[in-house]
Amino acid sequence: MNELSAIWPFFGLILTTPRLELRPIQDADIPAAVKAALSGIHEPGKSPFSNPWTELPKDELGANMAGWYWRCRAGMAAESWTLLLGIWHNDEFIGCQDIEAKNFASLKTVSTGSWLKKGAQGLRLGKEMRAAALSYAFDYLNAEVATSEAAIWNKESLGVSASLGYEPNGIYRDQWGTDVVQVQRVRLTSGSFTRPDWKLKVEGHEAAAQFLGL
Repeated sequence: MNELSAIWPFFGLILTTPRLELRPIQDADIPAAVKAALSGIHEPGKSPFSNPWTELPKDELGANMAGWYWRCRAGMAAESWTLLLGIWHNDEFIGCQDIEAKNFASLKTVSTGSWLKKGAQGLRLGKEMRAAALSYAFDYLNAEVATSEAAIWNKESLGVSASLGYEPNGIYRDQWGTDVVQVQRVRLTSGSFTRPDWKLKVEGHEAAAQFLGL
């Protein structure tokens, strides 16, 4: 048991699409993740995140990101978990796609969130990585429902959701950082998922599934 993936099975998980590779972020990947985030994700003052982490000072951003990755790993348990998948395109780290669940054995529901650095936006990679996460959740984890949300001004995110078959699931007001925003919830079932015209390749699922009690 010398390989880290034998100790922490998620490190052996790899999801592959026609253009992307998604795999859990390891410590050696954190500098690349921080570099991608620092290169820019959104326009200044227009954060699409409920927690505006990208607006931290540059000398604090890296430590904040690393702490988040470590907390998510430490909190992984069969009933509730957050799987953080780094996104690689042409061997370059370009963003992150997460899959989160609470009381998964009973609810069979996941939620997703993601970010892409500016240099990788506009290439339909956001849709491809979300489709990968949904294919994995529905076909391998046996989820029945997937949810997401975005500020109502975030037409790009909501457009990706609509193209994959999500339906509106209510609007609520919330405070994101110092701003009060209208947030659109969306919901997708396995039966209404608009599947891509490619098949997801998955490696290392069995050990991850065993950890999650699936």
